[in-house]
Amino acid sequence: QVQLRGSGGGLVPAGGSLRLSCASSGVPVDGVIAWFGQPPGKERGGVSCITKSDGDTYGYLDSVKGRFTISRERYRNMVYLQMNSLKPEDTAVYYCTTTVKYYCSGLSYEYEFWGQGTQVTVSS
Repeated sequence: QVQLRGSGGGLVPAGGSLRLSCASSGVPVDGVIAWFGQPPGKERGGVSCITKSDGDTYGYLDSVKGRFTISRERYRNMVYLQMNSLKPEDTAVYYCTTTVKYYCSGLSYEYEFWGQGTQVTVSS
């Protein structure tokens, strides 16, 4: 049974940092885990994805390149999203997610299992 639990969100001033954590269980060793963000009133969109086995990473959101970094602790089944130089437009609920397919995607419909979401609010 696949389970995901995202955590680490909060209220931070612009320019600050947060590290989101995703604890997973039941995800295959060659699976993938991604982070999606859903800003207020907008659709959920892909931020970044990582393969569990090789740690290959994929980015889907140009506005966070150079500021957000996805990483994993393979043997602890943890995936992180380090968020630096946060901006008010980064405000969103962030979800970690995985799929039975063994490849990364920036499209939400490709994923079947979702964590509960963690709120990130960046004040100006």
